[in-house]
Amino acid sequence: MALNERQKAAMKHEDVLGAGAAKRRKLPSEERYEVVMAEFRRGTLYSGSGHKVKSEKQARAIAYAESHPKESQKKGMHYNKSPQK
Repeated sequence: MALNERQKAAMKHEDVLGAGAAKRRKLPSEERYEVVMAEFRRGTLYSGSGHKVKSEKQARAIAYAESHPKESQKKGMHYNKSPQK
């Protein structure tokens, strides 16, 4: 798939730990998966431990984790309250 302008802007960062993650936070969650995989193919994706990601399987796991917000981060939910029924 081709990247749109927002995604291309998120890809413009230095090849240092944390630079790409900071730019990806500004993207909607639906677009983060493609950007993470593009960074992996470009060779600028880092894991949480600071090492470059070399495995596509690990890159997919990072992409999935970043593109699917946790339950506590979803709109209308708070980490210290249980979801309303």
